[in-house]
Amino acid sequence: MPQLIAPKDRLIVSLDLPALEPAEAMIARLGDSVTFYKIGYQLVYAGGLSLARKLSAAGKKVFIDVKLHDIGNTVMRGVESLSTHGATFVTVHAYPQTMQAAVEGRGNSGLQILAVTVLTSYNEADLQEAGYRHAISDMVAIRARQAKTLGVDGLVCSPEEVAALRAIVGDQMSLVTPGIRPAGSSVGDQKRIMTPARAIAAGADYLVVGRPIVEATDPKAAADAIQAEIAQALS
Repeated sequence: MPQLIAPKDRLIVSLDLPALEPAEAMIARLGDSVTFYKIGYQLVYAGGLSLARKLSAAGKKVFIDVKLHDIGNTVMRGVESLSTHGATFVTVHAYPQTMQAAVEGRGNSGLQILAVTVLTSYNEADLQEAGYRHAISDMVAIRARQAKTLGVDGLVCSPEEVAALRAIVGDQMSLVTPGIRPAGSSVGDQKRIMTPARAIAAGADYLVVGRPIVEATDPKAAADAIQAEIAQALS
């Protein structure tokens, strides 16, 4: 439930770093400013799953972002394995068979399944080029309804879609938004973005922020500033 999330836990810092040593150094620099970390492809393939266990044991929350999508049995077994690492979230692509298999794979563990609707680096032209006939808003809505029916715990979506999705899924599913850029920061490869305050005001539960923090001159100060913006938006 959104109202039960501690304000500080709403910021998820993406450890988009190439190896364990710089990732652990970044965690040390951020200290108590950050309670929740995302480990994605780059770090997963460089020992990130061991780091997930270490962070969990230290009382931090972990989001394993591997966006699983394969035949049902493969996804189910993969989620079963990931459920032993102490993570809070794992991502799968929001295809019905994939979501159903992931829900089965997590079993009675505490791992929560997040379904990725449409990547925030995609715009309408990208979706059409990939062969989809629906507009982004329609595709996101379709996948959200399917995810809710299948018992998925939350959605990864653009902050631009949060308000519409909240109307579809209510308060029982978490809405996790990448594509967060503080005012004045570089957009990078994101195409559907929003500031932290606007995303929280729209109804996002969690904000995923990577480069604006990990590439900042003072990462801790950058994280603290976003935490302050989140707290102000919640008040």
